[in-house]
Amino acid sequence: MSSAPIPDDPAGDQRVPGAGAPGRLDTVLVTGLSGAGRSTAAKCFEDLGYYVVDNLPPELIATLVDLGSRTHGAVARLAVVMDVRSRAFSSDLRGVVRTLDERGLRPRVLFLEASDDVLVRRFENVRRAHPLQADGRLVDGITAERELLAPLRDDADLVLDTSNRSVHDLRHAIESAFAEGGRLDTRPELRATVLSFGYKYGIPVDADLVVDVRFLPNPHWIPELRELTGRDPEVRDYVLAQDDTEAFLDEYAKVLDIIGAGYRRESKSYLTLGVGCTGGKHRSVVLAQELANRLAAAGVRTTVVHRDLGRE
Repeated sequence: MSSAPIPDDPAGDQRVPGAGAPGRLDTVLVTGLSGAGRSTAAKCFEDLGYYVVDNLPPELIATLVDLGSRTHGAVARLAVVMDVRSRAFSSDLRGVVRTLDERGLRPRVLFLEASDDVLVRRFENVRRAHPLQADGRLVDGITAERELLAPLRDDADLVLDTSNRSVHDLRHAIESAFAEGGRLDTRPELRATVLSFGYKYGIPVDADLVVDVRFLPNPHWIPELRELTGRDPEVRDYVLAQDDTEAFLDEYAKVLDIIGAGYRRESKSYLTLGVGCTGGKHRSVVLAQELANRLAAAGVRTTVVHRDLGRE
């Protein structure tokens, strides 16, 4: 466990009106694959002012939330970092989430993952065995863990793939999602990441939605635009001037409105939208920014990331 102990509740403290009932914590459960960056995430949450607990058995999470709720604001944010060692106590972390949700204390779940080859390289760099490897190979442990955590990944509020993220990039992603996480007296606002990418480099595995914009003419075949990117006005003007571009943006914005409303109803706070073209240099960059503008205009806090810009 890390951070200072949860402060006691001195009997002589003055109480604000209504403070007799326990407060509600902004609670985050951090889990995911071994080697995907949970330790980095824990440090980031500490820097954001969260009380961080590492590897708490799932059965004790509700107790910890209750204790924190009785500090009357001394502990306002709680992050519990979970890994597969907890399977010795319980594999039903999903049940814990449901129980807290029924009590009006639903935590947000952050799931960290990475590709198999990246995880293998990370384990080999630190010369450590995988916790589920046993007498098998490293890849066997990774496969077993991925299968074990698959149901929890499906229920997560936010999935972050750290395969191509530096420590700085991961910290920025967590700060963007959780830096202003308030109390759970009201549901967190919907936040979105619009991610441009190139299909030649692979589809982003952490995208909730993926839209293919390769139906638009490719500026790559225009000699004077080839070396420019979607950030340049000439490319932007070319892409937006195509016959189908504005119609696509208007209609897809309506789809995003419907999806966003559904996410809010289901208490999902994060949406990652992948926008792909061939190389992630021209069309996807322009369309990602345009869709982000429409999301922002609809009141969604939006971050734009150009994953593959500069790779070719």
